[in-house]
Amino acid sequence: MPGTDPHSPPSAPPPPEQLAHWVRLTLTPGVGPVRGRLLLAHFHHPDAIFAASPPRLGALVGAAVAQALLAPVPAVLRQLEAALAWAGQPGNSIISLHDARYPPALAHIADAPLLLYASGRAALLRGPCLGVVGSRNASVQGKTNAEVMAQALSMAGLTIVSGLALGIDTAAHVGALEGAGSTVAVVGTGPDLVYPARNRALWQRIVEQGCVVSEYAPGTPPLAHNFPQRNRIISGLSLGVLVVEAAAQSGSLITARLAASQGREVLAIPGSIHSALAKGCHLLIREGARLVESAADVLQEIHGSPIARLGAHEPTREAPGAHPQLLAAIAHGPLDVETLAHACARAPHEMAVALLELELAGQLERLADGRYQRVLRP
Repeated sequence: MPGTDPHSPPSAPPPPEQLAHWVRLTLTPGVGPVRGRLLLAHFHHPDAIFAASPPRLGALVGAAVAQALLAPVPAVLRQLEAALAWAGQPGNSIISLHDARYPPALAHIADAPLLLYASGRAALLRGPCLGVVGSRNASVQGKTNAEVMAQALSMAGLTIVSGLALGIDTAAHVGALEGAGSTVAVVGTGPDLVYPARNRALWQRIVEQGCVVSEYAPGTPPLAHNFPQRNRIISGLSLGVLVVEAAAQSGSLITARLAASQGREVLAIPGSIHSALAKGCHLLIREGARLVESAADVLQEIHGSPIARLGAHEPTREAPGAHPQLLAAIAHGPLDVETLAHACARAPHEMAVALLELELAGQLERLADGRYQRVLRP
């Protein structure tokens, strides 16, 4: 029967009348991702769960949870009504585990959310994603690294996934919004709330150009225990996780180790041995994370990943400045990425990496309109 195995490919979206049952299931106290999947394995669909007898439910989840499932309290019914009203607004959607829109990479982790509340371009969740995480109290260099890398990787077609926190997360989202891959913010609140509040403008940009996603119902406040939980979604959506800066006890290391346990690539940018914000990255590298110094390094590792589904050729690895054809093409004035890719007969993701290398080498400048021009030195 389609949809009976939570690890099987997602089937068609549930009929509208079933969506309320999915939401009610996740709002029931005592039913988390693991217990919810246990119930679905036995009953196949939420409507069958609510039609089951108390003894049968109790044998699976205990009498107290069975009672909560069959006799929801008024607070749960109010939350249910609010969630369905939120889903009825333009750009918002509720995606169940059996929905064809559910991200396949995430569906295969052991504790995948039963529901995702998505605001914005939900299709990004099913494309090739890379998690980018790091310190909230990041250095200027760390934030610059995150923004530049995220922009180049987004231009190469990767959707950058992060957690909307201050520091590295914010820089990664900002950079990713400049590329075609855009960005996904996985939040630890309801999808309708902005946390931290100072990221409100960024949150709005992501809703319009990317996607804000949460497993928590609209109205859920920023509860401390929800934020570590959302880290498994950041890694679960992604082909790999890049740690830009992290202290030795950083929460970013939790995300990286979750990624490793889920079979994802773990990548880390090294730093100074004198910097506390480099110690977490160095620890990950000692544990087997891939040391990366450029977007080209990241692309090579991700394209070599056994779960990668990018469908593109390996990027050409050239030393910075070793792009004579590109430099010749851009010699007579500013050009955009698409024009340069056509002129050099190179794939867009290869062109993005080459442009980044030349920009970092000081040979090109990216203009405000997205075009590139030569930097001529006396």
